Amino acid sequence: MAIFAGANPAALRAQLRSTPLPASAPKLSDHEIEALPSMAAQQQAQLLMERAINHYEGAIELIDKSVPSWYGQLVVDKGPLASLLNTAINANDLRVREASLEITLAGYNLPKNPSSVDQLLVRLESEPEHRAWLLWILGVLGNRGVETSRLELTFLDHVHDPDQTTRNYVAIGLGLLATDSAIPHLIGMFREHPSPVVRETAACSIAQSGMFTEAQRMRAAPDLLKMMDDASLDSATRSWVFQALRDITGAGIGSDPAAWRAWWAQHSRA
Repeated sequence: MAIFAGANPAALRAQLRSTPLPASAPKLSDHEIEALPSMAAQQQAQLLMERAINHYEGAIELIDKSVPSWYGQLVVDKGPLASLLNTAINANDLRVREASLEITLAGYNLPKNPSSVDQLLVRLESEPEHRAWLLWILGVLGNRGVETSRLELTFLDHVHDPDQTTRNYVAIGLGLLATDSAIPHLIGMFREHPSPVVRETAACSIAQSGMFTEAQRMRAAPDLLKMMDDASLDSATRSWVFQALRDITGAGIGSDPAAWRAWWAQHSRA
């Protein structure tokens, strides 16, 4: 077979294309739209989430229209929908990330109102074994406009919690809240927190994960540029500074502070 393939170029493996090439129009078909009402909520959410991840026209709008009817009808912590939500929360389109949060709240039957926050805050103090998930879901609610300022204060109250997992989820929660005022707090955690795990999570929340817009992340760049020359940083944290700058800006610059300062001097005025 190896000899045959070598003699027949057509039998060789095709190379992957270097530029995107649509396989079909990125639009929900009439058939899919007509079939939606007959599907169970779980199947509706799975189909529309998959289409939203792939940027199908109309998928986000249908999720927004349908999600109120999905409350209490979804399983979001296991199975195909859980996998789709995990993919969606890391999508390069904030609308897709937002859709994943809306579906998550529907799956956990948490209406977007202060009462949901009140109930979860009680559990936050009484159920330390569930604190990581509670901080995460509170971040989801806060991002969707529910008690956002109050929840930011809650997260900050736990920045120095004795439990490392709790501190880690504070960094995740602040990234989900995505308020302008959360950025300097995350910068502080990245620069000063004694745990390398928490420092790395804070860097990820600043640079790529969570719900900050590109413009918000760019506002963190001046502080990151200052950190490049901080002699008190260990080598791992310093490497995360450069990685965060690359993720935020898309610039293909390595770990040369002078090159980064030159890039910023040119692009920050644009």
